[in-house]
Amino acid sequence: MGLVWRRVAALFLVLFLLLGVGAGQRVVTVQKGPLYRVRGSHVTLWCKVSGYQGPAEQNFQWSIYLPSAPEREVQIVSTADPSFPYAVYAQRVHRREIYVERVQGDAVLLHIKELQDQDAGEYECHTPNTDQRYFGSYSAKMNLSVIPDTLSVSMGSQVLTQAEGDAVELTCEVSKTTAQHTHLSVSWYRLRGAGEHQAEEILTLSKDFVLKPGPSYTQRFLLGNVRLDKVGNTTYKLSITAVEPSDQGQLYCEAAEWIEDPDETWKDISRKQTEKTALSVTTQDHDLHVGIVATKSTLSEGDILQLNCMLGAQRSSSRYFQVAWLLNGMEVARLGPCGLLAWKKEYEERAGLGQLRAFKQSSAVYVLAVYGVGPKDSGAYHCSASEVKAPGDVQSIHTNLSSAIRVDVKPIGLGLRATLISRTATVRYTQSFELVCQVSASHPIEEVLLSVGWFFQPNPPDGSYQELVRVLPDGTVSWGPAQPRFQGKAQLRKVGASSWLRIHSVVSGHAGTYQCEVGLWRTPRGQPTASATSNAVGIQVILPESKLQVSTKESSVEVAGGADTSIECRILFSQNDSQLVVTWYFLPPPPADATPLQIVRASYSGLLEYGADFSSPAQRSRFLSQRVSSEAFQLRILSAGPGDQGGYRCLVEEWRWLEDGWRSLGEGQSGRTSLRLRLPESELHLEQANSSISAREGEEVTLGCLLQDTHVPTARLSASWFRGEEGGHPRTLLTLRHDGSIEYPQEGLAGRLQLRRPTAGDFSLTLGGVEVGDDGLYHCQLQEWQQQGKGQWALQAWARSGYTRLTAIPKESTVLSTICSSPPLLNFILFLPLILILLLALAGFCWCFLSRKSKSKKGCTKGEELMELKGAGGVKQT
Repeated sequence: MGLVWRRVAALFLVLFLLLGVGAGQRVVTVQKGPLYRVRGSHVTLWCKVSGYQGPAEQNFQWSIYLPSAPEREVQIVSTADPSFPYAVYAQRVHRREIYVERVQGDAVLLHIKELQDQDAGEYECHTPNTDQRYFGSYSAKMNLSVIPDTLSVSMGSQVLTQAEGDAVELTCEVSKTTAQHTHLSVSWYRLRGAGEHQAEEILTLSKDFVLKPGPSYTQRFLLGNVRLDKVGNTTYKLSITAVEPSDQGQLYCEAAEWIEDPDETWKDISRKQTEKTALSVTTQDHDLHVGIVATKSTLSEGDILQLNCMLGAQRSSSRYFQVAWLLNGMEVARLGPCGLLAWKKEYEERAGLGQLRAFKQSSAVYVLAVYGVGPKDSGAYHCSASEVKAPGDVQSIHTNLSSAIRVDVKPIGLGLRATLISRTATVRYTQSFELVCQVSASHPIEEVLLSVGWFFQPNPPDGSYQELVRVLPDGTVSWGPAQPRFQGKAQLRKVGASSWLRIHSVVSGHAGTYQCEVGLWRTPRGQPTASATSNAVGIQVILPESKLQVSTKESSVEVAGGADTSIECRILFSQNDSQLVVTWYFLPPPPADATPLQIVRASYSGLLEYGADFSSPAQRSRFLSQRVSSEAFQLRILSAGPGDQGGYRCLVEEWRWLEDGWRSLGEGQSGRTSLRLRLPESELHLEQANSSISAREGEEVTLGCLLQDTHVPTARLSASWFRGEEGGHPRTLLTLRHDGSIEYPQEGLAGRLQLRRPTAGDFSLTLGGVEVGDDGLYHCQLQEWQQQGKGQWALQAWARSGYTRLTAIPKESTVLSTICSSPPLLNFILFLPLILILLLALAGFCWCFLSRKSKSKKGCTKGEELMELKGAGGVKQT
């Protein structure tokens, strides 16, 4: 008995220790990665700690491990230590571009306001120890990748003035080229005025391909008056069947790109808006009043529906009207001023069978009669009246729309219902799947006539559902627009109340959403009197898995300067029926090791595509990609020089021809191969000190490169000039070869670059017409070549100068430069003196003319006065 008690006590002791250990173990959790975020976006990363001891408010430290140095920690920000950030992040932390938000005592958010390319890497969240002893995890890591923002959304800015009741269509172009799997959402908004900031949502196509109207547009959306359709690969169209005064304002389109994070939540990584379209809506002339009445608004299936359109207008008998009836915003029939009746296509057959009639009863009453109504005739009816100047006129003077009247048609107790079932939601490529459409009703299915239609919408959707096939009650099979996609791969069968659709030899084009529609028919001909649409079922097609394996073994190659060499990319395994595409990358040595540079991409058809830094004719002739066997690719490097030193890596993509085109199945990346040049000790000496120089825009500047010693007379020298930015890979400006030829990789600079005479050992570069974009770090590189045999030259030595920083100062704007740069102003100043002279001459001429006329008038007046004196007093005129 004592032995049993001792064992029980030992068991309780073990449980106590285990519970105590579990309760006191610190655990740091960080947001699950990898995350993909676009450049320039605001990013948040969460981190929390549990199982800790000590104060409730814990401190957090964030660091990053860059891909270029995965073992070196770079400190970013801390909640406790302001001096924690390294210099590369200190300024951004000081400006609150990077900061930590405390959500609660043991949880924080790291904010990066404007994500940059250099922010990509492995992030570590660390919590300093506050426990009595170290136990548990004190840090956690996750990866963040920075991708370019490829989302594009555009709509031309315009001003629209529409009459009330007119139709409006606006299109928005939305596209993306993101390499990762992302979804798009497209929304339309309205601002009431130019200064309004709170936008009203009209209609949204969500990332899940669901249409969601705004609160003010819900009813009109349900009636079909407001629609959003995808009419092309990148085009989204907003349609408003009849605009209302409340639609007036600034309309614009907004698109967002969404990505699914590893925690299975969706995040919008980019959001952009278009320019705005100003929409003005003019109200209609109220002289024309339109109303609609129904003999009965609630009917049973098979009853007769009569809709009277009532026109109230002065002198209606002498005016011309065109009347239309609409069901759920879609036109049913239109009656012209001369009695010409036009039915919409979907109603033509019923009208031909006498089930529909429309006529003018009087100058103020127009009638639409529906015989044998069915559930499809339920909905909101409107009546539209348009006045025209004369019969035959297309342009209406004005149009008025009646209020809506609701008509409900009750089925005769059938309770028709369709349910779509699939045994699987994912299907592997070339396998098969089946869909079952189960029909249920309150009456036995065997006693009624049924039709079954199958509909398909691809993923991603390119519009509304397309009909694949329809089986009529008499067994007739009618194929729809989606049939070519399923050519020879669709099988139909019917078992009791269930219809089966089997798709075999599945391809990627069969992925999407399926629906079935069941119709109830009174007779084998005509139209169904009732119908039911099933739920949607999504099918995903899984492409074949990639079996590609690429050797990741790292290696190094050492080669004599000027000699040819090759870098190997070995394939460990690939499928026989696949094609391989190889892309070679150059990994510059530090400090310019941030971004790999694409050298060349060789497609499976042999087409070579060179990267921007290797696209010059000289570089293209030196770097060649070739497949040397079924298991190996080689990058040939001819006449290897000092600038070729660094790392090389290949990226291999596996492509396979599937039934509907070439598809990329996967990719593999090789290990790094380091290339080093074996050169004798350099006997060339160039100035190594760094310097700075400034030049005004448009001036000429000379950058020095002077050989400080003499070289062997039998040797020849080659020289290259480079320009780059700090931390970036320098690009070649010009190259003087040992045979005396000069090459300009950047052809646009050829006319502005001039090299000094190299015979004196002076390889200085003169740059003419300095531009603001010429800012950067310049350096030169010399190479000494010795002839080894007939036509063979070998690299013997090389040297590189120090860096010269060039700063271009923008040209100051002077009065003279302003005048000369403006032809209208120059012409005005040139002709101004001539105009002033002409004006002065004209003014002088007028003054002389007026003065002479005034003197002549005064002389006449004086003579008359003297004559009057003589007559009065006998005084003689003198």
